[in-house]
Amino acid sequence: MRNDTIQNNREIQAVAALAILSLWTTLLTPATAEDWPQWAGEGRLGNWNETGILDEFPEGGLEFTWRKPIRSGYSAPVVADGRVFTMDWMMTPDTRGLDGTERALCLDEETGETLWETEWPVNYATIMASYATGPRAAPTADGDRVYMAGAVGHILCLNVETGDVIWKRDTVEEFGTNIPIFGTSFPPIIDGDLMITIVGGEDNALAVGFNKMTGKEVWRNINTQGELCYSPPMIYEHAGVKQLLIWDINFLHSLNPQTGGAYWSIPFSVGSAMAIGNVQKSGSHLLASSFYSGSMLIKLDDDEPKAELVWAVKGKSEMPDKSEGLHSIITTPIIIGDYFYGSCAYGQLRGLELMTSERVWESDKFTRQGRWGTFFWVKNGERYFVANDLGELIIMQFTPEGPIEIDRTMLIEPLTSAGFGPRKMFDDQVNWVHPAYANKHIIVRNDKEIMRASLAAK
Repeated sequence: MRNDTIQNNREIQAVAALAILSLWTTLLTPATAEDWPQWAGEGRLGNWNETGILDEFPEGGLEFTWRKPIRSGYSAPVVADGRVFTMDWMMTPDTRGLDGTERALCLDEETGETLWETEWPVNYATIMASYATGPRAAPTADGDRVYMAGAVGHILCLNVETGDVIWKRDTVEEFGTNIPIFGTSFPPIIDGDLMITIVGGEDNALAVGFNKMTGKEVWRNINTQGELCYSPPMIYEHAGVKQLLIWDINFLHSLNPQTGGAYWSIPFSVGSAMAIGNVQKSGSHLLASSFYSGSMLIKLDDDEPKAELVWAVKGKSEMPDKSEGLHSIITTPIIIGDYFYGSCAYGQLRGLELMTSERVWESDKFTRQGRWGTFFWVKNGERYFVANDLGELIIMQFTPEGPIEIDRTMLIEPLTSAGFGPRKMFDDQVNWVHPAYANKHIIVRNDKEIMRASLAAK
């Protein structure tokens, strides 16, 4: 009996020791850290998985660890292996037209020091004048290479350490690309040995897969019809295969990313090619939203790569009193459970039922209230960090009952004109650049500076 008691005590002590060890392991294990290597982070999903992030902002605002001058542009920063990559543009003085120089820029993540810069000449005459202010696409970092896509069809593969050009393609010259009115805006996407992007070229070359090491064309598919849309390529896995989503002016297409072979296409006519945000996936459903043409929901087949339309809701127009559902402009919709949320055509934040598109609430408190009101979101745990076009950063939650604001701070000065055409219909200044969230910091830019601030919990 005594031996049994001793044995039981030893077992209890062992369990207690293991519990204590587990507790100390948990306490001593550093919080997760991660890079932000492409548009909207890993997988382009807008998920920021780091822990140890603040719950509210400091009273005096964020503390910036560095801030550096930059030229103009919409190219979002990305972060990989201690380096920050972005692109910008400078007009050539004393020249007629819109001659200038696009630049790929690499900074040290910790100090902001310029590590290298690579430039190439461009002409922005094909872009609407009031928006001819720089590259649109975020770079895509992949190992020892980073891929850049300029505003008038230049694609470059650069060495991440030196900025040396490994290969480049001029899609206007080589594929006959017709540059859209707001410039090309497609961040390249990597799948295995391929770099895939929207080219919009002749001879069935809307989407093209290139060998990422050499730049050689591997496949092309989809006939280019009309102006190019602006929504970036996405890759999701469903029905046991990877599906590459390409959204053009007439269809949402699904392709095999390795071969370019077609799986399915769903008709969806996009007014004025104004499809900009990512196509979102939730379970077996895909959600797409555009400015003039509203939104649509697609049901994916779970057994083979097929799809069917669930609903498409447009409304009489995109005007606030006539629109139905969601008319997103730059903001990618958010899907949470049986609902989705997004910024509508005039900055109204809306909550809607996923399976019907019926609106359940609307708020005017989270973006600039006017045409093209926009925000960029990332999910961190059970809350969202939202960078709006006013230059604010908001911690918030989206619920069927309405939005919940946790905290808000000023992040960056909005310096880009929201004007339209030479008459500048809208004089508001906006910030239309998606921040990067990496290693407990936010990196954000406007047309004058790029800066890094800590979001670590104290």
